[in-house]
Amino acid sequence: MSENKKIDLSGDGGVLKEIIKDGQGDEHPLNGCKVSLHYTGRLVDGTVFDSSVEREPFEFDLGKGHVIKAFDMGVATMKLNEKCFLTCAPEYAYGVAGSPPSIPPNSTLIFELEMLGWHGEDVSPNKDGSIERYIIESSDKKRSPGEGALVKVHLTGKYNGNTFEDRDVEFDYGEGCDCEVIEGVEIALEKMTVGETSRLKIHGKYAFGIKGNDHFNIPPNSTVEYIVKLIDCEKVYMYIHIHTVNQ
Repeated sequence: MSENKKIDLSGDGGVLKEIIKDGQGDEHPLNGCKVSLHYTGRLVDGTVFDSSVEREPFEFDLGKGHVIKAFDMGVATMKLNEKCFLTCAPEYAYGVAGSPPSIPPNSTLIFELEMLGWHGEDVSPNKDGSIERYIIESSDKKRSPGEGALVKVHLTGKYNGNTFEDRDVEFDYGEGCDCEVIEGVEIALEKMTVGETSRLKIHGKYAFGIKGNDHFNIPPNSTVEYIVKLIDCEKVYMYIHIHTVNQ
């Protein structure tokens, strides 16, 4: 790709991306990932209004609305170590109000970005990075599994790039072990919504543990990956039976 070719990310010319250094590999961060990058922000006249280059890298959760719209859109397309320019119209930046005193009203902004890396959303109980979630396909539905709910999922388990299981399974949430569903998958399901597909990176203690799995040829304490689609989950209803005794 030539350096002067601009990609219209918004479809209306509001967010234009120009790659100035190609990144590595084919992967890019997904919604929910915590990304780490350096940026320099300029007005169209070249005035620098902010930069992280002489500070710590800037980190944020992608796709959560914690940054301006253009950042979420542009960073989601970047590869590891990629550098690019991102030209952002006001409606994708700070709008009619601007951000006084450094950014005037209705300002078009130009950011120079460098992608340093990312990791998945940490959904592990102790927030120790042992279960990472990468949202592949999000869902606008709000229903998530609760204790005892019947869940229907499709699981694809991989170790070292090799698929060791690929199946549909139904089970009562909290009792996945009865269907040989590993603990890490159940923990992550609580954060998922119906219709969502996510990639999970699960460390050994929430996968096959110190024993590993001979049938799947997975050594002890191994990290595995799962692609999980939450197809459906039934709401839990509690019924109270009242017995009346006539005297």
